[in-house]
Amino acid sequence: MARKCVFWITILLFIMIGLAPVAAMLVKSIFVSGELSLKNYAMLFKSKREWTLLFNSLVLSGATTLITILLGVPLGVLFAKTDLPFKRLFAVLFVVPLIIPSYIIAVAWFYFLGRSGTIAGIFGSKAGILASSFLFSFPGTLFVTASVFLPIVIILTMTYLRMVNPRLEEAAKLSAAWFLILRRISIPIIKPGIFLAGLIVFILTAGEFGVPSFLRFDVFPVESFIQFSAFYNFNTATAAAIPLGIITLIVLVVERLFLRKKIFQFRLTKEAMIMAPLGKTKPLFFAAVCALVFILVLIPLGVLSAKSFSPWAYREAFIRSIDSIFRSLLYASIGATCLVLFSFILGYLLERKAIRFYYAVDSAAIFLFALPGTVTGIGLISLWNTQATNFIYASMCIILFGYIAQYTALGERIMAATFSQIPHSMEEAAQVVGAGWFRRLSGILIPLAKRGLVAAWFAGFIFCLRDLGLATMVSPPDHDTLPVRIFTLMANSPDEVTAALCIIMVVIAFLPLCALALAVKYIARHGRNQNKFRCAQTLPRAMRRQAENANF
Repeated sequence: MARKCVFWITILLFIMIGLAPVAAMLVKSIFVSGELSLKNYAMLFKSKREWTLLFNSLVLSGATTLITILLGVPLGVLFAKTDLPFKRLFAVLFVVPLIIPSYIIAVAWFYFLGRSGTIAGIFGSKAGILASSFLFSFPGTLFVTASVFLPIVIILTMTYLRMVNPRLEEAAKLSAAWFLILRRISIPIIKPGIFLAGLIVFILTAGEFGVPSFLRFDVFPVESFIQFSAFYNFNTATAAAIPLGIITLIVLVVERLFLRKKIFQFRLTKEAMIMAPLGKTKPLFFAAVCALVFILVLIPLGVLSAKSFSPWAYREAFIRSIDSIFRSLLYASIGATCLVLFSFILGYLLERKAIRFYYAVDSAAIFLFALPGTVTGIGLISLWNTQATNFIYASMCIILFGYIAQYTALGERIMAATFSQIPHSMEEAAQVVGAGWFRRLSGILIPLAKRGLVAAWFAGFIFCLRDLGLATMVSPPDHDTLPVRIFTLMANSPDEVTAALCIIMVVIAFLPLCALALAVKYIARHGRNQNKFRCAQTLPRAMRRQAENANF
């Protein structure tokens, strides 16, 4: 009974925080001057601009997905299955563009490819004009967006390759080369994971706000933001968000019908992975990976560092943003903690199938994750911007509600994968001896799921910290986060100060990665120490029993 109460309270809170704002937004959009009307949607489908925005959004999302898969899968294979030198360092470097706000990468490339950027300074003004024309176009937007979301495919490819049974590869090694083994066994087995990575990249690109807005490429999230923030046209902003909602529903149906059950068939294996030797091709692959790291990661970070190389710039940046820095860390920490609480319960529901409608709850979480942050922000404003609920609308609660609505699915899937590694029999045995659900929770599930909890917290922290679209829409006065502060200061601040602010954001984003690495090492070392302690206790007992048997 207590377990079901916890489940339903969590579900109702999630519906109130996440789904209710979207429903309120849709209801308000079908009323014009207090009367029921579909005028806003009729104007949407008649406007040529809206169809252009839809085309731009779909083409950008599809092209980004294709490029990230073509690059990310081979890179994931190299980092997970081969003896490539410095592969861990390369994997960490490729993750950098994902953990910082995407528009910071766009700013870095502007300093490099802009009309007065590094290219113009080296090769002249004509080269600068050509480079700037490339950047402020569809190819430039695609290039920056693909570099931001490429780590998703790399990480998921590496993760699912670790779940492949190595015995299949060992058997194939008897009669085939490694290239054929990877192409015909390893890669086909993880196809559901690759498709999942492609869907995630697609929906994140469709909802991307930072890069298209900075590079002036017209897509639906930017249009919704402009209509709401610049013209305060709520109905038009909502109508502009509807095509994105439809795309999100289509993606959700595809994930539900073709991928979800296949994804959950994967299980971590305790057997060591078999590494594929690169042999004579090792220098070639090493050079190719170095070139990609240099272009996609080191150039933007190096340009930002060189542009901000001034004590005055950092001093000015800290003066202008110190309050936003503390707010970002505070809000991201609280948001990540709330996300862990929701993710723990919903992940348990999903993996253990604890209630009948567990798939509906999971689908709602995925739907909200796939919605662009600007759309979620409009929904939150439409629901909570009233006199009775102003205490929520005018406080940090509105930002935290947005974090919970948008990023719960991320932690939920992490926790579901974690619970899949915990045998049901452990809970059943505790239940047989009379342990209640809360006792099983504190004594079995939480200790065994601590790695998943740590991973879910840090993943939530990173996404909350880097969020721009949602925070830009809902941040009350004097509650703006650092990404929002940088975004608003770029127009009127010197380039040196803007670059310094971006470097500060990069450093802050690196903090959770360092903390996660330390936490993983501590947990692993603590687990080894516990095993040694248990062995030390068990060995004397075994020796005593052996002696007793001998005497007998």
